[in-house]
Amino acid sequence: MNRQGFGGTSSMNFSTGATRNGGSPSDLTEEDLDDLKIELTKVEDEIQTLRQVLLAKEKYAMDIKRQLGMSPLDNIKQNLAKGWQEVQTSTPYLSASATLEDISQSNAYKRTQENLSHAGQVTSAALSSMGVTITRRLADMSPLSHTISVPAMRHSSTFKSFEEMVGNMKEKVTGTRANDGNTSGFERRSLRQSS
Repeated sequence: MNRQGFGGTSSMNFSTGATRNGGSPSDLTEEDLDDLKIELTKVEDEIQTLRQVLLAKEKYAMDIKRQLGMSPLDNIKQNLAKGWQEVQTSTPYLSASATLEDISQSNAYKRTQENLSHAGQVTSAALSSMGVTITRRLADMSPLSHTISVPAMRHSSTFKSFEEMVGNMKEKVTGTRANDGNTSGFERRSLRQSS
């Protein structure tokens, strides 16, 4: 049986080929067992030597990096950059990018984007209009606020106008009717809370 060693091949002839196919060591002769033990010792020594050589090379590389002014953080950055580059060139990443590109070019995506943009513009305009109206209404109500109670304020024309404006804004944003015309928003809320 030929074995591959560190420095090349070493030729070992065994009396049976039992160990090649998972056979037991009892099928080997004493001489074969002794040869295998010697071979194992050699291989373990070579492994230990390789570990020492690798450790020495790693220390030497770290020393060179230190002389070049490269810190361990630079090494991490390089590894991350290399890893990210490998991810970007990987098949799953390229496939996902192509799929996202197809989605962004689809008509459904473009319609959704346009609808969201339009809804944002309508909402922004409604909120701006509401802010102006609230400021104006509060300015109109400020002289009255000391003389009128809160329940009486709810039934004032200014408050009803404000409530109607908020309902109209809700209708524009959601596309549904804000109230059914029978009760105010505050009255509906109080009815819900009492039930």
